[in-house]
Amino acid sequence: MMSDQGFCPVYESINLLQEKWTLHIVRALLEGPKGFNELARAIGCNPATLTQRLERLEAVGVVRKTVHSVMPPRTSYALTEAGVALQEVIDAIDRWARRYLVAPVKRD
Repeated sequence: MMSDQGFCPVYESINLLQEKWTLHIVRALLEGPKGFNELARAIGCNPATLTQRLERLEAVGVVRKTVHSVMPPRTSYALTEAGVALQEVIDAIDRWARRYLVAPVKRD
């Protein structure tokens, strides 16, 4: 339901979380900080898409990017407090799926 100001938290949250790879990134980072290549391998996402998703998640405060001053420079990504709180969302999805999705969903 939209408020007078036009902002609906549920709508905005769904828009963010439904972007392809977003929840996969969060789920991988729940295990702990990861470098860019390690994260790409963990979720199987192409580098261009991963870069876009990480930038978006950083912009909304879900992911924190750290550039390590070593040679060559290394970047790592970790969840913020807001990102860690998404564990509850993932757990709720898991409970729902285990209860209502009896068989794997067929994909096109």
